[in-house]
Amino acid sequence: MATSIPIIYFLFTFTFIKVVGANVGVNYGRVANNLPPPSQVAKFILESTVIDHVKLYDADPSTIQAFAHTGVSIDVAVSNELIQSLKSLTFARHWVRARILPYAHTTNITRILVGNEVISTAKRSLIGSLLPAMQNLHTALAAVSLDHRIKVSTPHSLSILSSSSPPSAGRFRSGYDNSVIKPLISFLRATNSDFMVNTYPFFGFSPETLDYALFRPNNGVIDHNTNLLYTNMLDAQLDAVFSAIKLLGFDDVTIVVAETGWPSVGDPWQVGVDIENARDYNKNLVRHLASGMGTPLMPNRTFEAYIFALFNENLKPGPVSERNFGLFQPDMSPVYDIGILKNEARIPRSMSPPMNPTMNSGGKRWCLPKPNVDPKSLQENIDYACGQGINCSPIQSSGACFLPNTVKAHAAYAMNEFYQVYGRNFFDCDFGQTGIVTSVNPSYGNCKYNA
Repeated sequence: MATSIPIIYFLFTFTFIKVVGANVGVNYGRVANNLPPPSQVAKFILESTVIDHVKLYDADPSTIQAFAHTGVSIDVAVSNELIQSLKSLTFARHWVRARILPYAHTTNITRILVGNEVISTAKRSLIGSLLPAMQNLHTALAAVSLDHRIKVSTPHSLSILSSSSPPSAGRFRSGYDNSVIKPLISFLRATNSDFMVNTYPFFGFSPETLDYALFRPNNGVIDHNTNLLYTNMLDAQLDAVFSAIKLLGFDDVTIVVAETGWPSVGDPWQVGVDIENARDYNKNLVRHLASGMGTPLMPNRTFEAYIFALFNENLKPGPVSERNFGLFQPDMSPVYDIGILKNEARIPRSMSPPMNPTMNSGGKRWCLPKPNVDPKSLQENIDYACGQGINCSPIQSSGACFLPNTVKAHAAYAMNEFYQVYGRNFFDCDFGQTGIVTSVNPSYGNCKYNA
């Protein structure tokens, strides 16, 4: 029967959300010499995107002030170089009065992040200064009655784990677990703050696990300790962190994805680096994290997450990929579309999907298979779309759209239903470049296509 749905395609089911759900933001780095001024960036984010969370890598006054009266949540940061100075409560109070207090009533500052991946530096004096610096900043915030609104945390690298596979065996590195990380998490719990971690499936995948890393349909990985099935690498990484935190007795502390992303351009030797993979990773990431599914060990929850990065940054050192993690070019045109733009007209012509010439973008739209798509691809589209929890009963044997009982007819219904449920974005009708958006209503008889 054309509508057989293998179990494999139930691997990641999403509930209906807008393209960017609450709690998904971006990292706004500025390691470049060709970026627009912060005032233009803030205006662009507010007026042209649905981004409402921005994470900075410093506490630059002009950047903080640029987001005044926007309502966008802003995380500011203290550099690693400043951490040891913050061991002084006097210095911490001065820093808060100079860098936070003047802007706190107009800019929605929500966090101060102390350093970045400090524990992974293996610098003893720096690591030893981290918690005192965080405590002093919290005390300084309390002194000006901002401690309930602005939280203090620090982002970690996954390298703080000594074990991450299987996820249930996740644990922190010996020597840091009880002496450094446990008191730090105790501080986070006491101040109602979050454990922040940089998670990059891009740095952990192999050619064989590319689909697993990109949230694409795959066979999944079973954690034989729990018999839980993992259908994407990010869930496995987050659950490894959760297991490590739980082992220390803090399973009630919220985990936030401080950085994650995928580059769109890389060196010739880098596998899996292209614009399609970058788009798919970030598009599927947004849906998954905001879906409410959670992870196998943390079910039924959404996650706050920050995509790296807002812009391609041309002065970042390292391989070509390091300069190409951005969602946008310096001229604020999108590198690719993951549905965060309010105005679809801003999509570059080269990235625009094919459209039916009669289509009126202001009216109703449907998603249908392109002509001459092979039946195998169409069956895969059916399996995938119906595996996302949409209603495919109309193309079952007793359904209104079962006849004609052909793969093409059933694919048309399933692809359109997926397109309508997931927000009617052009990329939701891509299906590996086998779908096309049209303004021609494909309904017939009692078979009604949603629009």
